[in-house]
Amino acid sequence: MMKRLIALALCASMLALQPAAAQQNAPSATMTIDAAKPGPRIDRRIFGQFAEHLGTGIYGGVWVGPGSKIPNTRGIRNDVVAALRAIKVPVIRWPGGCFADEYHWREGIGPRKQRPVKVNTHWGGVTEDNAFGTHEFFDFIEQVGAEAYVSGNVGNGTPAEMAEWIEYMTAPAGSLADLRAKNGHKEPWKVQWFGIGNELWGCGGNMRPEYAADVTKRYSTFIKVPRGTKTLKIASGATHNVFDWAEYNWTEVMMREAGSEIDGTGVHYYTFPGSMRSKGSATDFDEEGWARALAKTLKMDEYLTGHEKIMDKYDPQNEKLIAVDEWGAWHDPTPGSNPGFLQQQNTMRDAMIAALNINIFAHHARRVRMANIAQMINVLQAMILTDGPKMVLTPTYHVFDLYKPFQDATFIPVELKSTWYHKDQWAIPAVSAAAVRGTDGKVYLALVNVDPNSPASVSATVNGVTAGSVTGRILTADTMQALNDFAAPDRVKPAAFTGAQIAGNSLSATLPAKSIVMLELN
Repeated sequence: MMKRLIALALCASMLALQPAAAQQNAPSATMTIDAAKPGPRIDRRIFGQFAEHLGTGIYGGVWVGPGSKIPNTRGIRNDVVAALRAIKVPVIRWPGGCFADEYHWREGIGPRKQRPVKVNTHWGGVTEDNAFGTHEFFDFIEQVGAEAYVSGNVGNGTPAEMAEWIEYMTAPAGSLADLRAKNGHKEPWKVQWFGIGNELWGCGGNMRPEYAADVTKRYSTFIKVPRGTKTLKIASGATHNVFDWAEYNWTEVMMREAGSEIDGTGVHYYTFPGSMRSKGSATDFDEEGWARALAKTLKMDEYLTGHEKIMDKYDPQNEKLIAVDEWGAWHDPTPGSNPGFLQQQNTMRDAMIAALNINIFAHHARRVRMANIAQMINVLQAMILTDGPKMVLTPTYHVFDLYKPFQDATFIPVELKSTWYHKDQWAIPAVSAAAVRGTDGKVYLALVNVDPNSPASVSATVNGVTAGSVTGRILTADTMQALNDFAAPDRVKPAAFTGAQIAGNSLSATLPAKSIVMLELN
């Protein structure tokens, strides 16, 4: 794949130097796939999800209550659980997000009718009745078959409160274990991941990195789990949407000052097709908006490379991980919706954004061992949209379905040379690729043609594997703006792909315009 993605301004200058005829050539790519030189394991947790108390992400999306006419199991939607199980969701981050740093866990346990009603000050100013709390969350992830990534309250909570929550969830005995049993769950839960606050540079406390590192060390000291169990502690990490110049320093300070007390650090990066203040419509965009969004998405590669260099300096043994625990496309809210609910539709453009990011994560598998797309249901770049009893799967959901063979697979190096797709000042490689050897022993190749107008021809030399045939699946659509809604839920969905051939170690394929293809070498 591209070794390093070029800054957008440089891309534009390079484009200006290209001969006009070369710019108009059909997209193409050549690559060498070296299955004889396996790389790191691609942790299945890069396909993790994020569920915050935001809009209808929890209430209506996950939780309808046991008395609802919508089919449910102990108040949790059956259709949503089935859909998430189908894509093998590995881990879910909860309860936030900004909501986490005002969340007091004791308000979400005990009889629901006795739980306090609060105001969600971050998201829409609506009431939060705490019906979905700790017990409901663990019931949900157990139904899905996922691990728990719990975000603790550092913003306005205390170390004692966080320590007691950990004890309530994990202790096999003691007064808080007795309280958990009284509330309906005798056995302790596993908390595989714990976030020490969220966005401490912003909604989590507006802290300087030096102060945040000290706070992280302090709170981390009191995150104690029973002997023989392990909870990985993730520090609140950097963002790149506001102050690009400052954010590497956040990781530098956090690793230098608190690295010994954490198991990894977060990184947040959203694709804003426009700007942070004026993000642009999720559905009403032209080709320039398409190209701009995809070019901004590819900045993820540059940012991860920068953070990895810092972490390598303080952690040369590669023990600490990067969790990209918020990522995805962020558009303007759906017209007419509560702007605090961050509701948006999901088009073929969003599917491309998801696939490009996953390919980047695969290339950074040495350090990136978890990622959590924002967010799972009804919020931002969602997998699923619901409206009362209705449910629809988005194009992004289908990308996660295509990439299931990447879960816990072994990375295979790909040397890629691609022509460039360009629109106005935006220029990016026309083809993105990532290859793995799956847990089933087969080689899988993910290919993305970002050009919305022209097919791309791909030729590859495959070393280290003998394949007699190749099959595949494809996700594409007739327009860039194509989406799934309740009236037409299957407008964008995977189909069989027959445009690839293999003979010996030579693989060729023709990728339709704006397509995502997953090939399986048999």
